[in-house]
Amino acid sequence: MIHWTHGGEDRSARWHSEADAAAPRRVVPADDTLPADAAYRMACEGTGLLWQGDFQNARHLLQALMRRADGRGRKPGGARGRAKASASTPAPDGSGPAQAFHLHRQAQAQRARVLGMLLIPVQGDHTIALRRAPDWRPALAEAWGAPDGTPRVVALRELLGIVGAHEWRKKGVEVPALGTPPGNRIHPHYGVFSPVRGEYVELVAQAPLPAGAKALAFDIGTGTGVLAAVLARRGVRRVVATDQDPRALQCARENLQRLSVLPRVDVQEADLFPAGRAPLVVCNPPWVPARAAAPIERAVYDEDSRMLRGFLGGLGAHLETGGEGWLILSDLAEHLGLRSRAQLLAWIEEAGLRVLGRHDTRPRHGKAADPADPLHAARAAEVTSLWRLGAAA
Repeated sequence: MIHWTHGGEDRSARWHSEADAAAPRRVVPADDTLPADAAYRMACEGTGLLWQGDFQNARHLLQALMRRADGRGRKPGGARGRAKASASTPAPDGSGPAQAFHLHRQAQAQRARVLGMLLIPVQGDHTIALRRAPDWRPALAEAWGAPDGTPRVVALRELLGIVGAHEWRKKGVEVPALGTPPGNRIHPHYGVFSPVRGEYVELVAQAPLPAGAKALAFDIGTGTGVLAAVLARRGVRRVVATDQDPRALQCARENLQRLSVLPRVDVQEADLFPAGRAPLVVCNPPWVPARAAAPIERAVYDEDSRMLRGFLGGLGAHLETGGEGWLILSDLAEHLGLRSRAQLLAWIEEAGLRVLGRHDTRPRHGKAADPADPLHAARAAEVTSLWRLGAAA
C-alpha cells in the first residue's frame, strides 16, 4: 500500500508494479500547475507524483520528463555517454564491451526509475477518474484480470505499456515463416515477448528436419507459440510446447488456435522439458546472461545462462536415438564480453553432446544499423545461429 494526503485527508491504495519495483517512499499529489523542471527534480529524488489533474496533461508531462532524462544522459560523462565511449573504444583486455553493456543497463534502469515516478490512480473497476482520461478497461483486464474492486496506483509509463501491448495483441505481428496473410500473424499478450525478430523463426522454418521429426517434436519455452506453429505448419504431427509462465501458456494456446494448428500442439506447463523423448527438441533461450529488470525481459536476459545451461544439461535425456536438439542462439553475448564461444562449446561437451552442424543468419533489426546505439559495435557483428546438436558418439 502507498499513502498520501489530499485535501487534508489521508488516502491509500495498492501499489502495482509488473517489474516488482518498490513503491515510492514519498508520494505527493500533482496536477497541471506543476512545472516540468520541478517534476523532474522531484522524480530524480524518488518522490512519487500522484496525478490529480487532466490526464492528457500527465502524458505531456511524461514526455517532458523523457526529454530531460535523455538530455541528461547525453551529457559528457553521463552513463549513456560513457557506455557509447566504451563500446566504440574497447579496452585491450576486452572489458570495453562488457563495461558498455553494464553502463547501458544502468542508464536504462535509472531512466525507468525516474519516469516511473509519475503515477496514476486507477479505480477498483479499472476506470481512471481523471479529466479526459481514456477508457482503458479492456487493456487493463487483459493485463491484470477482471476488476476486483481494489483501487491501485500505477506508473503512467506502465499503463502506456499495457495499452501498447493491447494494441499489438489486436493487430498481431506478421511472421512470413508461417505462410501468407492473413493466416501468418502472431498476437502477443501483455508480458509475453513478441517475435519481432523474424530471422530466428526463419532458421527453424528452413533447417532440414531430422529423421522421425515429422512424428514428434518438443518446443521448450514456447512463449507466443510461434516456433510450435512453424513446426506444425512444416508437417510435424505432434508438438509438445512447454512454458512456465501462465501468460505465455494462454498466449500460445490462443495463437495456435487462431492458426488452426492447436489440435497438433500440446501446450504444457513445465520448467524446460516435458516427460519423454523426441527426435527433435527445439529451444530459443534468452540470449544475454544478465538479470532481467522486469518479467517481460526474461525473454532476453537469462541470469547466469540458467535456461541455456538447463537445456543443454537435460537435452540428452530427452532426445531419441539419432535425434537432434536445435538451439537457436545469438552470439551477441560474445560480442559484449558476457559469455565466450569457448564457454558455450564447453557446456555442450560437458552435457555429452556434439555439434552436428550450424545455420547462421544476420540480424535485420534497426539497432544493428544505428551507429548512435551505445551497443552498436556488438549489434553490428551479431550472428544468430541454429545449432544442430546430437548425442556424443
